[in-house]
Amino acid sequence: MYEIASTLALGFLIGLTGALAPGPTLVATINAALAGNWTTGLKISLGHIAAELVIFLLIILGIASIAGPYTSVIAAVGGIALVIFGIMTLSGSSTATLGSTMPHAVSSPYMAGLLTSAANPYFWIWWLSVGSALVIKTLEGGLLLAAVFMIGHWCADTGWFTFVSVGVSRGKTILSDTSYHRIMAACGIFLILFGMYYLAGIALVLR
Repeated sequence: MYEIASTLALGFLIGLTGALAPGPTLVATINAALAGNWTTGLKISLGHIAAELVIFLLIILGIASIAGPYTSVIAAVGGIALVIFGIMTLSGSSTATLGSTMPHAVSSPYMAGLLTSAANPYFWIWWLSVGSALVIKTLEGGLLLAAVFMIGHWCADTGWFTFVSVGVSRGKTILSDTSYHRIMAACGIFLILFGMYYLAGIALVLR
């Protein structure tokens, strides 16, 4: 039970660091909320989840079945990527803002979530390094544990994008820039520390 709870929490925290980062999906959420209502954030997150579900299934059905001999390499790449993403998040936290929007609203929130995810290079880099490594790691504890990790990850996406759309649709400021900067900085520090912890665990196993 503890392993399930800790995996769910890890999935949520890792997912939150990605969801909070400024990017096309967040921008699409703000635009859709301005043109619609609070449910747009939920709809966009479902489109985003659809893209990640396909990748998750591919990892389970394809990559995981042939990754056995390369698990340590994949894990090492994932740990290094965690540290790099953490440094990028921390360095960009001082200029991050929730106020940027595109000049036009998105007509289909579901499609916006899917397309902005698939068209985002950061999305693919993350999944080819951090995401795949963590899913393969949780798969060592069984399919249920991997699914729990993804559920936690998706709860973070859904919660954040819904939170943003609720505030924007009601004409309120979600967070002050200062608060947002601090949250982003905390996420960056978490990624760096977790990445270092993850790499230390790999080093102990390989000794």
